[in-house]
Amino acid sequence: MLVRLLYASRAVDGNLGEIVQSIMQQSRDHNPQHGITGILCHSDQVFMQVLEGGREAINTLYAHILRDPRHTDVVLLDYEEISQRRYAGWTMGQANLGKINPSILLKYSALPELNPHRMSGKMSLALIEELMATAAIVGRA
Repeated sequence: MLVRLLYASRAVDGNLGEIVQSIMQQSRDHNPQHGITGILCHSDQVFMQVLEGGREAINTLYAHILRDPRHTDVVLLDYEEISQRRYAGWTMGQANLGKINPSILLKYSALPELNPHRMSGKMSLALIEELMATAAIVGRA
């Protein structure tokens, strides 16, 4: 059974660039052998990540994320059973929302900034879908 999980968190450390690179490398090393795909979005000190795969693999990874010292304020935004993947082309895609046109963020949020802690899971997924459609996602692996 395939599932899709969306969560948001905040970075603990001030060096977001190093944290993002660390998460991306860990994803590239871990995800293919566990059948996990997804996308990591970040802006300032905020993360929003979609994970897709088998229920056991996704639940195990999410439990690890909850204990990961790089994250704080982890909140589950959406979790659902799915019939097919949306992000099958990405071991872990990446989008730096600090470089996105603020008008895109305003379509889904009250302010032109990424704050998934104040967005619904469905709106967060819609934002990610738009990022895919506008080729704002990089790092296909």
